[in-house]
Amino acid sequence: QVQLVESGGGLVQAGGSLRLSCTASPDTFTLGAMGWYRQAPGLQREWIASRTSGGATAYADSVKGRFTLSRDDAKNTLYLQMNNLKPEETGLYYCAVSEYGGLRTRTYEYEYWGQGTQVTVSS
Repeated sequence: QVQLVESGGGLVQAGGSLRLSCTASPDTFTLGAMGWYRQAPGLQREWIASRTSGGATAYADSVKGRFTLSRDDAKNTLYLQMNNLKPEETGLYYCAVSEYGGLRTRTYEYEYWGQGTQVTVSS
């Protein structure tokens, strides 16, 4: 059964940091590429970062140098470390998994999604 659970969201002041976690069931974790998205109220889901099954990572220009992906295979968990957060980065953050291992940046390229974790950045 495919299962993704995000955690780690919360309220933080601008300039602060949060680390989001995406824990997957073992079968899900070994599927393929994984990614993080953000969705603000009234807006479309926005790609933030992805990791291929081979370990390569890619980031949206807006978060490069501030956000970092990492993975703990023993815990079936993908992390997103977010530093120097900005108020406009408030939103619901989703983790996604693809059945394919290459770089995936578009929402339709991911077959499985978590329920999201809320991040609120106050000014």
